[in-house]
Amino acid sequence: MFKKQAYIQSLNVGKTKPEVTDEITVLEKVGDNDYIVDYKGVRCHALFNWFVCAYFADDVYGRVTQ
Repeated sequence: MFKKQAYIQSLNVGKTKPEVTDEITVLEKVGDNDYIVDYKGVRCHALFNWFVCAYFADDVYGRVTQ
């Protein structure tokens, strides 16, 4: 587990370019560039983009229910 800054889907809705970041806790790696993260109590999927060296957490459509 480690903490990182990430672009959060719900904070960037309607923007053409993501610009708002917040802290996430990376819980586990579940695939190539696919991570389970915790964002303010919500477990969701996140991707790591190697081109911009940033995490993108989908707390809207990528929620993990278990």
